[in-house]
Amino acid sequence: MTLDLVIADGTVVTGDRTLEADIAVDDGVIVAVGDRESMADADEVVDASGQLVMPGVVDPHVHIDGYLSNDSYETGTSAAALGGVTSCVNFAWEAWVGDLSVWEEEGTLLEAVERQKRKGEDSLIDFGLHGVITREDPAVFDELDDVVDEGVTSIKMFTAYEIGLSNGFMDHVFEEVAARDAVAVLHTEDASVCNNLTDRLKANGEGHPREYPRARPDYAEAMAAEDAVRMAQEAGAKYYGIHTTCAKAADVLGDFQTDGSEVRGETCTHYTALDESAYETQGSLAIQAPPLRTPADQDAMFEHLHDGALSVVSTDHVAFERADKEVEHWWDSSFGVNGLQTSLPVFHDEAVNERGFSYPFLVRVMCTNPARTFGLPGKGTLDPGTDADIVVFDPNEEYTITAADNASVADYSIYEGRDVTGRVKKTFLRGELIADDGEVVGEPGYGEYVHRECPDWEPNRR
Repeated sequence: MTLDLVIADGTVVTGDRTLEADIAVDDGVIVAVGDRESMADADEVVDASGQLVMPGVVDPHVHIDGYLSNDSYETGTSAAALGGVTSCVNFAWEAWVGDLSVWEEEGTLLEAVERQKRKGEDSLIDFGLHGVITREDPAVFDELDDVVDEGVTSIKMFTAYEIGLSNGFMDHVFEEVAARDAVAVLHTEDASVCNNLTDRLKANGEGHPREYPRARPDYAEAMAAEDAVRMAQEAGAKYYGIHTTCAKAADVLGDFQTDGSEVRGETCTHYTALDESAYETQGSLAIQAPPLRTPADQDAMFEHLHDGALSVVSTDHVAFERADKEVEHWWDSSFGVNGLQTSLPVFHDEAVNERGFSYPFLVRVMCTNPARTFGLPGKGTLDPGTDADIVVFDPNEEYTITAADNASVADYSIYEGRDVTGRVKKTFLRGELIADDGEVVGEPGYGEYVHRECPDWEPNRR
């Protein structure tokens, strides 16, 4: 027997430990981790001396080729490959009619799933989908069995914008999600508070981006989170709070969470690496929702990642161009920032280099935990028998982030000019090299749609 690939002489990092070992790959699967002398010969041997060998990043929160993003699957997942991301979970939006909609007529959730699966045929990385409920139509409950059968085992809801759902309707959704053992994914901001504050800022002409955080305060995020997670608990539903930004909202999750088997949450790279001062220096380029917060909230994100109230770091990647973002008044800006290509090096620099967190911590929150949370058992790990999704990462290479390197259509970066130490050198998906030293070498369409199972949320507090 001859193996397809051996990655040799690197430092292997898992969610539990680091070790000096080689990784053997055959037919797209990891077949052994250990001493190369005990392995068969290989068609290709990659020298990983002086480098880390980690599972591919699993990003459960991206917006690609659909509502809220200009990236196609090819451009968005090319950025992902360069950033060491080998799997993502995108969104399938139930079509609605409204001021913020891109559709002219309403559609079903199942139609949204099929639409996104077709678009994903050009993906360079593996991808799954969250279903997004955008309106209060009980007919959606008749679709949920079919949606789950399609491998879409998580349902997203908003409490804000014109697609925000009332507590009464969300309460019913939680019951239906619980009955199917799926995951409820929540964007939580109190719409009435945010809308009123926005109107007051507009009336006063306070349009500089530095004023933006005042329109969507931390307590509005925490208020909506408390309502939602309490309803989920009453229904017995798995609850996942996305893009947690602040101590107050993370505290809510922690208060309801006993062992992590029912309540979980994420933050995003930009909430760990930037604070609200970015609106002064970058203007509206840095606008996303919820807003960047204070340096104390940055610290709180790490504290809660450490104690387990938060367990995942995602990107909430949204690709816009400067023309979409650079406006006279912050409220006219498109909301969202791109980050797939830079998330791993930026978070590595912030978490490991600056704050002293371990490499297994990094792997847990960016690889292992998101895979387990969203029913991707073959991802986020280097265990034999799982997909050979592997990143070779140089922890010592220094470079400066610039949007000129973007594979995404986004022509700016919120990390522009940031010096970081740590760079993705090679990205493998199911044993195939898809990014090599800053160049995309994979083929569009190599990525596959991943049919996710309903996850088993075992206790995860450490």
